[in-house]
Amino acid sequence: MIEPIAAAIAYHSGYGHTARQAAAVAAGVESVPDVRADLRDIATLDDDLWTALAAADAIIFGSPTYMGGTSAVFQAFAEASAQIWVNAGWKDKIAAGFTNSAGVNGDKLNTLVSMAVFAAQHGMHWVGLGLPPGWLYTSTGSADELNRLGGFLGAMAQSPSDLGPDVAPSDTDLRTAEHLGRRVAQTAAELASGRHALAASAVQV
Repeated sequence: MIEPIAAAIAYHSGYGHTARQAAAVAAGVESVPDVRADLRDIATLDDDLWTALAAADAIIFGSPTYMGGTSAVFQAFAEASAQIWVNAGWKDKIAAGFTNSAGVNGDKLNTLVSMAVFAAQHGMHWVGLGLPPGWLYTSTGSADELNRLGGFLGAMAQSPSDLGPDVAPSDTDLRTAEHLGRRVAQTAAELASGRHALAASAVQV
């Protein structure tokens, strides 16, 4: 019997916009049977956080994009994980990422690349968005299409600087984040099933 699968969403949100994106990721995770989401605000680096991340099968990283990179809070979290790296504590876990900025571009890709490298240093398996680009990819595209910002490495969202988290990011960007959560959960479930099958096969041999 396969144990329930946990996907932790380890995120920082400066003004609440990225928190909405994180909640959408969690909704996508929990749309997959037998996978539960565990939302974790990384602003507080305590034992409870590290214990939850150690127990998770997947960790989905989230940060706003500030000045073309992850927030200082996220960077502090990344640097604080050094002891986990030393002990290969996250090796072979699933990883993914999402980010939000006020600008349509905002150099969000740089933030996702930073997260992917961070995950790779921990020996994790990165899961991309798995969607074609929407909106401006064709002349007839719509801003209502998933992945309207055309990212591949993770989920991107845009929140105008004069709008609060009650109205931004857009519904399209939140649905894109939900898609990422679902994709990670499905991948984690497939990996768990494969590992279970291999273990059962080894016992029979």
